[in-house]
Amino acid sequence: MSAVVAQPVAVLGCRPGVASGVCFLEDQVVLHAVGAGCVQLHLKEKWHKFIPGIEKTRGMQAMAISPDRRYLAAAETVADQPVLTVYDLSSVPARRRRTLSAAELPESIAVSLAFSPDGRYLAAATAPPKGHLTYWLWEKQRLMAAVRLEAPGSSVSFSPHDNAQVCFTGNGFFKLFKYSEGTLKQMNLEKGMPQNYLCHTWLSKEEVICGTDTGKLILFETGNLLWETRVEYRKPHRELEEDATTEYECLYAFPACSCSVGSSVDNGSQQDSLPQISAIAAYSKGFACSPSPGIVVLFEKTRGKEFCEEIQEIWLPKDRFSSDTKKSGRQNIIHICFSPSEETMVVNTHKNQLYVFTMLTTDFMKDRIAYFKYLTFPLHSASITGLDICVWKSILATCSLDRSVRIWNYQTNTLELCKEYWEEAYTVSLHPTGLFCLVGFSDKLRFISLLYEDMHVFKELAVIKCRECSFSSRGHLFAAVNGNVIEIYSSITFENINNLKGHSGKIHSVKWSADDTKIISCDTHGAVYEWNLSTGERETDCVLKSCRYSSIDLSSDAEVIFAVGSDQTLKEISESSIQHEVPAFGVVYTAVAVSHSGHMVFVGTSLGTIRAMKYPLPLTMDFNEYQAHAGAVTKMSITNDDQFLLTASEDGSIFIWKVYEKGEIVKWQKEAEYAEEVLVLRSDIKEKSQAMLDLQIHVKELQTENCYQLSLKDMYYNEKIKELEDNFTQEISSLKTKYENLQTEKENQERQHQLQVSELMDKQAREMQKLESDSNQKLLMENEKYQELDEKSQKMQQEYEKQLHSLEESKSKAVKELTEYYEEKLNEKSVLLKEAEEDMRQQLLAQEEIEKQIYEDEDQEIMEIKIKYEQQLWEEKESNMELKGEIGVMNKRLNSLQKELKERNRCIEEMKLAQQKLQHFTKSLEDDILSLKKEIQERTDTIQEKEKHIYDLKKKNQELEKCKFVLDHRIAELKKLIEVHENDVNIMKKQIYEMEGELERFQKESTQLKLNITQLQQKLKATDNEMHRERQKKQNMEILIKRFKADLHNCAGFIQEPKKLRNGIRELYTKYMQESDLIEIAQKDLQPECMRQREYFERNLAALKKKLVKNQETHQRAYMCIMQENMSLIKEINDLRQELKAALTQLHHLKSTLKLIKKREAIQDTGEYPERYISFEPLPSPAVLRLNAEKENEKIIEMQQLEIQYLRNQIQEKGQSPAVHTASDSEIWNKVQTLHHNSSITLIN
Repeated sequence: MSAVVAQPVAVLGCRPGVASGVCFLEDQVVLHAVGAGCVQLHLKEKWHKFIPGIEKTRGMQAMAISPDRRYLAAAETVADQPVLTVYDLSSVPARRRRTLSAAELPESIAVSLAFSPDGRYLAAATAPPKGHLTYWLWEKQRLMAAVRLEAPGSSVSFSPHDNAQVCFTGNGFFKLFKYSEGTLKQMNLEKGMPQNYLCHTWLSKEEVICGTDTGKLILFETGNLLWETRVEYRKPHRELEEDATTEYECLYAFPACSCSVGSSVDNGSQQDSLPQISAIAAYSKGFACSPSPGIVVLFEKTRGKEFCEEIQEIWLPKDRFSSDTKKSGRQNIIHICFSPSEETMVVNTHKNQLYVFTMLTTDFMKDRIAYFKYLTFPLHSASITGLDICVWKSILATCSLDRSVRIWNYQTNTLELCKEYWEEAYTVSLHPTGLFCLVGFSDKLRFISLLYEDMHVFKELAVIKCRECSFSSRGHLFAAVNGNVIEIYSSITFENINNLKGHSGKIHSVKWSADDTKIISCDTHGAVYEWNLSTGERETDCVLKSCRYSSIDLSSDAEVIFAVGSDQTLKEISESSIQHEVPAFGVVYTAVAVSHSGHMVFVGTSLGTIRAMKYPLPLTMDFNEYQAHAGAVTKMSITNDDQFLLTASEDGSIFIWKVYEKGEIVKWQKEAEYAEEVLVLRSDIKEKSQAMLDLQIHVKELQTENCYQLSLKDMYYNEKIKELEDNFTQEISSLKTKYENLQTEKENQERQHQLQVSELMDKQAREMQKLESDSNQKLLMENEKYQELDEKSQKMQQEYEKQLHSLEESKSKAVKELTEYYEEKLNEKSVLLKEAEEDMRQQLLAQEEIEKQIYEDEDQEIMEIKIKYEQQLWEEKESNMELKGEIGVMNKRLNSLQKELKERNRCIEEMKLAQQKLQHFTKSLEDDILSLKKEIQERTDTIQEKEKHIYDLKKKNQELEKCKFVLDHRIAELKKLIEVHENDVNIMKKQIYEMEGELERFQKESTQLKLNITQLQQKLKATDNEMHRERQKKQNMEILIKRFKADLHNCAGFIQEPKKLRNGIRELYTKYMQESDLIEIAQKDLQPECMRQREYFERNLAALKKKLVKNQETHQRAYMCIMQENMSLIKEINDLRQELKAALTQLHHLKSTLKLIKKREAIQDTGEYPERYISFEPLPSPAVLRLNAEKENEKIIEMQQLEIQYLRNQIQEKGQSPAVHTASDSEIWNKVQTLHHNSSITLIN
């Protein structure tokens, strides 16, 4: 077997739809169904113990615990076949004790189970159409009795004091069965209207209370109806207040919405009139039931007319993490159970949630309304689609189709964060720091900050229906799957860095390498690709079209890929090929995880099992398989220290496994140290600090108030104490006097009492003497009577003896006479007998012959008739037994019926009123049925149309497959066209570069226009100032003119006196004429001339600027022509250089050949031919060639220097002009620098 072992440490989840899915083993230990088994949970110590089901089980459908809490019965399904098993919980670990099956019964899953009071028998109710109620002696695996069920049943239970009495309820029936002589016999007869009984429980040996789908509680005693009541539909008080406010707003603020309000009110009234009792459980003082969603009502028994009394309402709490807090508390409660000490109550809801409530006695109940608490924490209620862990912290993140994201701690097995959103969550990934996470929703991909008590959405990315996302190992990047494209983003700037395209199918899994240089991905079309992030291209690929890959994982060195898919194998891929395949042995692998050490591989299957195997992978079944989940495993992950394995499934459960290898726990090289940092919003810190300050101030105020109140109370109580002391001293003195008086009275009474006692004693002695004398006389009289009676009795005895003697004598005589008479008759009869015997002998001989023939003919007929009559006798006996039981029941019923008739007459009147209400209700339902039938017809039509459309689509699909080949050919042609378009793109880039140059020119022109605007604005300001001055001067001049006119009028009075006139005029002149006025007159003449000159110079400046622009354009054109000529010359020079090199090499070879020829001729003349002249001489050194190259470089440098001088002269000419340097000057300067650079390069060469 494999050396890798995994042990479940914690199980986070709850299985829905299990009958009696929660029960108590002890006061602090709860057992509930989860995954493919059940788990024991300690409420205080918080430890988990998982009990797996049978091999390849799909989970438990019903449970029952024995009264001694030792055995557990479970109904399971294995390969679509029902199995009934009993587990022994006392053994560690819990083991399977018995498996119950009967060949004579059809296979059907059990709906409800129950143990007898002593735990020896087990009752099971199976589902229709082949439903039965079975009665088992489970320890011997013996089916004791079975009854066929036609209607679906809801629950079965034993009487708490009788092993043979079973109660079974369902839709339309309530039946009590009694086991006797190998059969289950019905004890009660059903009367009245049939009810849909949803649940029931035993209150005593003969009393059973049932809950119906119409909200009724019905009590039966020995099968007879004893009491009935109706429980109203309940709403939380907060909802009632909200409903009142909404009605007020709709009726007054929004009158147009009155119709919708009315309909909602009608619906609410219908719901109020039709509650249902979904769960019920009994305890010592009464029972608890759930009449409406989200509530449990406690009832206690009473001794009055009413059988019980409602004492408390217990509501489910509102989930603060839910997106809709109103609906979070409105969950249907499907099961209620009490602890053995009845101190705690646990309930289970249809959304896989478990709640607990601590029971209090009526003396300690403060409020009539109370609330449940979570048994542990809120759990997932739908399939888990994502799971991930981080490096810094011991946490894991999960997301589910229940629209929630949860953060768990796998060391403490607790829930740290939870939040529910409006959209479904498909995938989740944790940042290595554990401070952030990525969640892919149906509308967007959200980057979420994990705060201390909340999840804050920091960034939203437009990736619709992201099914897979993953942070890199270092956390600086993250990958998100968008259809069949992997998008790479920066986790700092959130920029899209790269898009990895190449997958044709939906991508199911993405994994990063440890160094973040590679990404591995797989899809539904059987492709596994390895991507290089630096280039964004595919490095390796492995395609197997027959397999739909669902999950992949990498080894720590990123050299080996482990992949699982639909072909029932685990593949080991490396170097673009499948190196190794491990078969799944009839199961589909859905998830894979590899340890960081590389020694362990874990695989999840479609049945929910976990397989642990060692690396290298085995070919045989050398692995450990563990029963865990009830659905397919969706996600798996191993912690960085290789100590914990985390698995999630479609059933909404999470398993935390401790991983072992070779019998020891795997130890990491260093003990893992986890960070404790948490993100907090600044606004939260401010709010909390402000709240702290407010509370401190409030505390100080309270302290001062308390001190003041305490001082007042001290004063008040001191005064009271003084008053009480005075009162007590007065009372003590009065009591002392009373005590003295009472003591004197007591002494007097004692004296009187002694006198009375002495007198009574004397009377008693006298009476005793009288009684003794009277009794003696009576005794003497009775003795005399006794002697007389003795004498009478002796005489009677003598007479009776004489009578007996006479009777005996008469008897003997009669006997003698009778004997003689009968002896004579015997003699006569004996003679007749002899004659008859002879006749009989003859007849017997004839009869024997006849009998032989008759027996031979009728033996067969007799056997057949015997069998028939025996069957009829057996049936009649059974019917007689049933009739006897029914007769006994009927006798009891006769008495009860007379009582019921009176009660029924009363109920008939109530039923008539209810019937009228129901008739209105049925009319509305009939209208709904007609509308629904119309919808059904329309939907059938649409379904037929869709089927036709699907058939057409299939045909189109075939045509498209044919077109695919043609499209592939076209794709190849289009690639060629793409290359041509790329060339066009390069040309367009050049055009863009030219357009950018034009943009720079326009920017420069805009700057010049801005300068002109500023100049004009300055001119406007100057003109405004001049206007203001002129207005002030005008006002001053008007005042002066008025004064001057007044003075002139005065001087006109001296016209006849010339001297006075002259003096007055001189005074006027001295008064109104000054030197400044003359200067102003001169300045008035100069200002217009200055303005004219300024306008003239501005015109000249504008003309010069236009000329400068034209000169720049001409210079640019000339420069471009020079540059083109220069480029053509440089090309010609390079061509000439190559020709020169070729010519020089040819010359060198020719010279060497001439020398050799000359030497050969000289040798031929002499006749000597030594060996040293056989080989050719070596080629000349490259220095010979280098001399010609240096001369060419010198010529090139001279040409470039001449061009530089020419360009410098142009720059100096432009520098002398008053205009500013434009873009052409900067371009010329850059070109001069390039020429310098080129000349320096040529010098170096």
